Amino acid sequence: MADAADIAAERECILRQEALARLHSARGAQRADLTSRATCEECGDPIPEARRAAVPGVRLCITCQKELEA
Repeated sequence: MADAADIAAERECILRQEALARLHSARGAQRADLTSRATCEECGDPIPEARRAAVPGVRLCITCQKELEA
């Protein structure tokens, strides 16, 4: 028969596993958001590799980005 300390330790383990699962899930979502597109969402032109490396999660080519910011 488990005593109070065993029950508390088991509950703590469960809570820790749930928290770690949420953390890993959130990090996975962040990584997905940082995936750069190969082509511009707006015009469909290719986004150069240098821009994709410099701006993680880039969605627009330089021209469309400038137009958006203007």
